[in-house]
Amino acid sequence: MVIVQRVQSILNWRLDRQPTRWIGLLLCLGIIWAGTIGCSANSLATVQSAPAAIAYETRAVHDPDGIGKFYLGREIAQVMGHTGAGWLERPSRATEEQPQKLVAALGLKPTDVVAEIGAGTGYISFQIAQLVPQGQVLAVDVQPEMIEILEFLKQERQVPQLKPILGREQNPQLDPASIDLAVMVDAYHEFAYPQEMMREIAQALKPHGRVALVEYRAENPFVMIKRLHKMSQRQAKKEMQAVGLTWQETKDVLPQQHLILFEKN
Repeated sequence: MVIVQRVQSILNWRLDRQPTRWIGLLLCLGIIWAGTIGCSANSLATVQSAPAAIAYETRAVHDPDGIGKFYLGREIAQVMGHTGAGWLERPSRATEEQPQKLVAALGLKPTDVVAEIGAGTGYISFQIAQLVPQGQVLAVDVQPEMIEILEFLKQERQVPQLKPILGREQNPQLDPASIDLAVMVDAYHEFAYPQEMMREIAQALKPHGRVALVEYRAENPFVMIKRLHKMSQRQAKKEMQAVGLTWQETKDVLPQQHLILFEKN
């Protein structure tokens, strides 16, 4: 309860200001002509071998919990903003979601570099940090208010291996080939630009790096979460395949969520 109260006090202070809005960069698609710009043969080959871009669909009539934007048949859910930070730190989360099982199932090494995308208050990031004392946890979020909370908790808990990063809607701001694992816990379904973000995440992975996607099970009607905030295994595999990631395994260790692991070839 102490953490929840402190998080709420930070939010109350922030809400007195004008919230900062981050607008993702527009993805420009075009045909690159070798005679027009000075591209090397290698760079042209890279462009040609990249997965094809998939257009988004916008619908005027849509689920009230969605943004009216569809990706591979799935409507993107509305974002839970920083005002819901207290809910992320609720005491009941430990029994409802059993995150300790999630962290243990990731098979982390002490030297691993892990990025949590959509880290929020760092509820999962701080638990991962305990298992990578010689590594690093990059806690990425697009909301400046969440980054302030992360910085505050990092100092209070004295976790030097955790680094908050302010990302963008289309780019997590990670260096190429810099991470062993990217983790997304109940966050991916809210990405406004899922294909762009996953392409950047894939580039940030080291060779044979992994992606851990944690989402509430859409296949189970007894999981009492709004429809757009759940995802099926089939949909998850389709979307990760679209950016060149290969399904590795699904671990059924959580009471309500999928833990689906993908690998960079």
